Amino acid sequence: MLFTLGDVFALLLLGLLCTWFLASIRVRELAVAAVDRAGKRDDFQLLDQTVHLNRISLSRDEQRRWRVWRQYRFDYSFDGVERHEGYVIMLGQRLQAIIVREPETTLH
Repeated sequence: MLFTLGDVFALLLLGLLCTWFLASIRVRELAVAAVDRAGKRDDFQLLDQTVHLNRISLSRDEQRRWRVWRQYRFDYSFDGVERHEGYVIMLGQRLQAIIVREPETTLH
């Protein structure tokens, strides 16, 4: 069986897309785990146990190499009643920041 150059490029493109998809799933799993750890540390609850891709771009890391920068949105709650929106920022597979509001306190 002979492959044309077009077939080889199509298979290569398919392989690259599969690799990109699996890497994206891995980064999303790392983001969920990071938010879950931060929630245990800072006493908030990750609602729906998931994050959603909000923004994506390219950015350089500390070694000046290009990486995919992703901002994920997630919902959380301090008391289990009020829902707040937070963000987790990943650069490649490294956590850059988790952004949540401070809990509102009522003085009596």
